[in-house]
Amino acid sequence: MHAFVRSFLEHLETERNCSPHTLRSYETDLHQLISYLRRRNISSLGQVDKSILRAYLSSLLTGGLSRRSVARKIACLRSFFRYAKRRHVTISNPTLTLISPKLEKRLPSFLDERTTARLFDAVDTTSPRGRLEAAILELFYSTGIRLSELINLNVHDVDLQNATVKVTGKGSKDRILPLGRMAVQALRRYLDDRSRFGGQASSADAEPSFFLMPKGRRFYPEAVARIVKRHIARVSEVEKKSPHVIRHSFATHLLNRGADLRAVKELLGHESLSTTQVYTHISTEHMKKVYRQAHPKA
Repeated sequence: MHAFVRSFLEHLETERNCSPHTLRSYETDLHQLISYLRRRNISSLGQVDKSILRAYLSSLLTGGLSRRSVARKIACLRSFFRYAKRRHVTISNPTLTLISPKLEKRLPSFLDERTTARLFDAVDTTSPRGRLEAAILELFYSTGIRLSELINLNVHDVDLQNATVKVTGKGSKDRILPLGRMAVQALRRYLDDRSRFGGQASSADAEPSFFLMPKGRRFYPEAVARIVKRHIARVSEVEKKSPHVIRHSFATHLLNRGADLRAVKELLGHESLSTTQVYTHISTEHMKKVYRQAHPKA
């Protein structure tokens, strides 16, 4: 079974261009399933049926795993057994009628426009480090890009002359995004200092990284996340203080100001419009708040 898991992961990497994060998560999920099957003396995937999977998922829930995590594991199992059936490792797909646990609807955290303005006003840009951090924050808010997309940016991806940036999103899909005026200014100021951070990519990089840490190293996700968390904490008590909060703020502010939902979908790099539609709920709440505050009979 472990050999087939490796085959499945190779399929995801080479044919479906899944991210390293997805591959790691699926590998963990599938090895966890195999351990469960072996404890029940099940030695082949062909022996797995719906009742076994339901018992496995039930054991995860009773063990304290959240419904959201179980739902993610079900998505992994569906993909895995669909692949197994295509490869004739199993006669049928036992996940076809599996029902995911009902999840509570959680609206993404975001900063309102006034708090976002304070976020940028609070950045000290009198030092090279401050100008670097300002450039990172401005780029997040100007484009709504993901953390992984930002740290993978190379020098040739950023075109300040035309105020655009090319990012590689999920599934290795590229998209060209416009840069706002403030972002262009912040990126230019950072580029004036870039040589102070090393100016070259590390030897492991095939292309020179746009954002550099000291000694010319490419940023890693936790380092950028710490920068964002520190700056958000100065101006907001929002529970989550991650780069994704700025991404959510970007989308929410666009919709609040009348942007087309499909345009926002393309900017965010979402596969499905339904993924973007979560922001319409936030915008609706914003409109209700404005209505209650302004309408004389609200």
